[in-house]
Amino acid sequence: MTVAEPSAPLRSIEVAALSPAEAASEHAALGAEIAGHDAAYYREDAPVVTDADYDALRRRYEAIEARFPGLKGEDSLSERVGAAPLEKFGKVPHKVPMLSLDNAFSESDVEEFVARVKRFLGLAAEEEVAFTSEPKIDGLSCSLRYVGGRFEVAATRGDGAEGEDVTANVRTIADIPERLHGHGVPDVIDVRGEIYMAKADFEALNARQAAAEEKVFANPRNAAAGSLRQLDPSITASRPLKFFAYAWGEATSLPAETQHGMVEAFARWGFTTNPLMVRVTTAADLLAHYRSIEVERATLPYDIDGVVYKVDRLDLQRRLGFVSRSPRWAIAHKFPAEQATTVLEAIDIQVGRTGALTPVAKLTPVTVGGVVVANATLHNEDEIARKDIRVGDTVVVQRAGDVIPQVVRVIAEKRPEGSKPYKFPHVCPVCKSHAVRDVDIKTGKVDVVRRCTGGLICPAQAVERIRHFVSRNAFDIEGLGDENVQLLFDAGLIHNPADIFTLHQHRDAVRKAFFLKREERARQREEQTGRVRKKVLSEEERNFLDIENMFIAIDNRRKISFGRFLFALGIRDVGEVTAKALAKAFITVDAFSAAVSAAVPGRPGEAWFRLLSIKKIGTISAEALADAISDRTRTIGSPETILRRVFEAAKLNSGQRTELRLEHKGDIEIIAFLNSAAANRPSPEFQTLANVPDVGPVAAASLCEFVAEDHNWLLFQKLLGQVQIVPEEAQTALMESPVAGKIIVFTGSLQKMSRNEAKAVAERLGAKVGSSVSRKTDLVVAGAEAGSKLDDARKIGVKVISEEEWLSMITE
Repeated sequence: MTVAEPSAPLRSIEVAALSPAEAASEHAALGAEIAGHDAAYYREDAPVVTDADYDALRRRYEAIEARFPGLKGEDSLSERVGAAPLEKFGKVPHKVPMLSLDNAFSESDVEEFVARVKRFLGLAAEEEVAFTSEPKIDGLSCSLRYVGGRFEVAATRGDGAEGEDVTANVRTIADIPERLHGHGVPDVIDVRGEIYMAKADFEALNARQAAAEEKVFANPRNAAAGSLRQLDPSITASRPLKFFAYAWGEATSLPAETQHGMVEAFARWGFTTNPLMVRVTTAADLLAHYRSIEVERATLPYDIDGVVYKVDRLDLQRRLGFVSRSPRWAIAHKFPAEQATTVLEAIDIQVGRTGALTPVAKLTPVTVGGVVVANATLHNEDEIARKDIRVGDTVVVQRAGDVIPQVVRVIAEKRPEGSKPYKFPHVCPVCKSHAVRDVDIKTGKVDVVRRCTGGLICPAQAVERIRHFVSRNAFDIEGLGDENVQLLFDAGLIHNPADIFTLHQHRDAVRKAFFLKREERARQREEQTGRVRKKVLSEEERNFLDIENMFIAIDNRRKISFGRFLFALGIRDVGEVTAKALAKAFITVDAFSAAVSAAVPGRPGEAWFRLLSIKKIGTISAEALADAISDRTRTIGSPETILRRVFEAAKLNSGQRTELRLEHKGDIEIIAFLNSAAANRPSPEFQTLANVPDVGPVAAASLCEFVAEDHNWLLFQKLLGQVQIVPEEAQTALMESPVAGKIIVFTGSLQKMSRNEAKAVAERLGAKVGSSVSRKTDLVVAGAEAGSKLDDARKIGVKVISEEEWLSMITE
């Protein structure tokens, strides 16, 4: 369904004004978008949005969860850090998770951070708390494990729980000692810090790369990350990487009782530490140090993107603990994004793998923060209209960190005479099919993205699907990069992923396509340089070797892990984490196929998701309401009588009833809504699929949509005839404690410690702390005056223990 005049996108609506249905829809969309950005940043070292934009997405996602707690499931991104490690490296579990930091963007944010720390610790506003303040290096986080004072293992952050084994590469970095010297060295310690490349070294490296006609890097962070993630350590050794030490993970003992003292110990042991770190006691002092670092920023020999503040005393850090994916005792105060002014020469429309039409600004090249910028994101057509961006405009361009820049605003007084508003195309620029914006029939909300309706007939989508299929994190087929995929597609040799495995049947045609392309490229190079190419091998010999190597690479990928296979299919909302979770849950393709096929008829509808999004209404209560409203013995009488019987049968407490009435004012409206939700409830088969850890209802629905399409299912079966699926390895526990891996819910008032401290202890011991009780909950800790969560636990038989029993469990 389409409309002529789309309404404003959901993100223009304040979170406080969102309806439950709007919140559920946007929460799912934000989750998918953030997960994609995490993978681009942490795995590919190729982010596509600014830090500021990413942080804004995170803040809105968490604000929606705060207002609608029912949306915060176990797969919530507010509980995750980074992205899964690349499979080309071995994996190293972090004994103590490597978490990220919350961000501050204003002076008031910093003042609130200091006040929040004091409130949590129960200190008066006038009492002093010492903090450290240090530059935030724009590099790659790394953990170095020392045993008996000797360097043993190095790992990247990865997804926070496990990282990539980069030991051989890290040994080539001069700043990292092979052996620790000085007193106070623990038997075992994970020293953590940032691997980076100095600005001067970066410029020299890029000059060498350009002279050798090899890839140049966008900025020092990109260069450092690319240099560290080399399968050949000699390449890393040739790159001038450096390391600042500033934190630690597991340690059998600590040589100091403060953050400042620990960093001094690192320097004593042989590490390089940042000389600009200071120790202060007030918010005013923190802000003064921030301003002084901001002034020095341009003259520093390395890139920074902010300042990090940490509570100095380690005993206070332990009391403060963690929340979601970050510590309460630290925060990163980010610098404002860097900006420059240039001219917007044209607007290009790119068609993505899912048919999304994305506008990109083509700019007169301009240097922003040391990087030459020629392209900038325009996000979508609503953003173009809102900012009234036109071709020929002088615009302010902003970038922050390793990202594609964005157009912030137009300088209207410099607009050329006669310019006209930009008209976003309503046809696909590639296949000329209609491009439409989907409308949710129930809510009337318009999708922010316009998509090509060409599907498989659209060359842009077909090529992008194949590129995704052969990409590094999917089938990873060497020799089938973007250019060769396009070449083979244009030659009519591949139309879908399954055709890759029958290419050997068309060797002559493949050789001809490669030869013609090589000839064309060589001719262009000669025209540009005026130099005749050197012929070490004949063109036929080189062509033959390239093709044979590609065929070998294809054959080497005829055996693949189940998780990578599922990810390679490019199903919407099924990223790497979800694909791997499905593979581990179902083990075999047959079991997976049967489970998804069984779930297809029982996909939930919009009303069911709206019911789940209501505050205090979890899955258990939603199912009880659906059962009650479906029982005809309870639906005879006046609306008031019917509703009372339904509430009683579902055992809804007063708080739940109140929240339901806040969303739907009248009894008749509530009854109609509950009937609609019951009719749209998921089947047991769908619920089984959605309940797989790291899947959830949104991804489950996308899986069902994929299987329901005959052409997708035929391609799936065709691929199974070409490749051998290898089951995923079983997951292993990363921590040993009586509550590791368990889901715990706290309710009521605790006497021995605050609720926040109890949650921090549980998370430190490897547990997940839930906000509501469900059938997945392992344990409920009930304090005085426990309420509805205790009732829910008793309804479904979840184990309940007292605060005393909890303390006994964690101190054994």
